[in-house]
Amino acid sequence: MGTWAVSPAKKLPGKTETLAEQVERDGGRVLGIFQEPVGDHWHLFCLLPIDRVEATPYQRDLSRAHAKRLQEVIRKIDRFVDPIVAISPARGLYWTPNGHHRLAALRNLKGKFVPAILIPDEEVAYQILALNTEKAHNITLGLLYEQNRRFAGGAFAPMLRRVDKFLKISLPKGLEERQHRAELVLSADEALTDVVSKLKKRGLRHPYVKNFVLARATPLTRARKTLQSFEVTFRKLTENLREFDVAKIRYEDIARSALMGGGS
Repeated sequence: MGTWAVSPAKKLPGKTETLAEQVERDGGRVLGIFQEPVGDHWHLFCLLPIDRVEATPYQRDLSRAHAKRLQEVIRKIDRFVDPIVAISPARGLYWTPNGHHRLAALRNLKGKFVPAILIPDEEVAYQILALNTEKAHNITLGLLYEQNRRFAGGAFAPMLRRVDKFLKISLPKGLEERQHRAELVLSADEALTDVVSKLKKRGLRHPYVKNFVLARATPLTRARKTLQSFEVTFRKLTENLREFDVAKIRYEDIARSALMGGGS
């Protein structure tokens, strides 16, 4: 540790050096540390262990079709040429606010490391998020991210996309309703976290486990022509999660669902 190439050659800020040491402890490799050319902020260029990298939970949903196209191109040229940007919200964990599809493609190609520009300043992840303008971000989840920036709400996005629509009411009333909806999502998340924890205690550790549980517990089905209201949907979801029988779940069930859904 501490022998990285540094450009320009000067003393590193303590936060940057600590992050570099963390990467090495996490099984990654720091290839160089440099000051970017606009604001002279310190960045790390490194190889991160792919199993420790996740998409930020508050960005747009993964497009399976786009990830598949990327995967095909990467396989065709036989190389990965576009590093992701990442931050580290906690020890042993790395989030990418702009590399969701590249990360999924590389995982499907069985890559063990992902090239990344690692930024020591966590708030940059929110600034980079503004560059992803292809899809609007969910307001209800936004309220939860304000309370807890590490809230992992991405798994709820498919459900929210179906039942959390634009509110044709005044802004004050709309905010009150959004806050109520955020509380319902939070209750569902607490129940989901409890189920996932029980599955992990049984040794069922898989990156797709949270999505698997939600898919099993959701009250929404594709066959249903008339959608339930937001409140009915999330209250029923929470009820289903609290009654979820973890004893019936096997690791191969989760792995099979991940493959069928294009997950990692």
